[in-house]
Amino acid sequence: MNIFEALRESHDQQRHLSEQLVQTSGDSDERQQLFDALKNELYAHSVAEDRYLYIPLMFNDTGLDITRHALAEHHEMDEMVEELEQTDMSSPSWIATAKKLADKVHHHLKEEEHKFFQQAGKILDDAEKEKLGKQYLNEYAKYKKTASV
Repeated sequence: MNIFEALRESHDQQRHLSEQLVQTSGDSDERQQLFDALKNELYAHSVAEDRYLYIPLMFNDTGLDITRHALAEHHEMDEMVEELEQTDMSSPSWIATAKKLADKVHHHLKEEEHKFFQQAGKILDDAEKEKLGKQYLNEYAKYKKTASV
């Protein structure tokens, strides 16, 4: 499995969880569980993706701009997650922020899959794509396990 195939699996999870989260209401167990699952998924994915896609791309001039943009978006999502953690789940502002986060997640994933992956595919050779895919999956699994403990 190459790096792009590995990333798409997590992207599908992020889409699904963010869509479910914004359908919840109030300070419910369902909302808390979905938020925890999305937070865990975003964290494990971004740590591994940064290390095994974006850092390797930074060493190529062509990859520098997409890397900066992606890392900035990861930071924006982290800030929204922090804001949600500090807001009462029953507050109307919680769901408004959750919707902003879901929109940002969808925007970011679409941009990666339709723009960044094509650019990165021209920079990385096939062997690198396979190697980075394996490394990403190992790192992702480690952070998923750590975050769920």
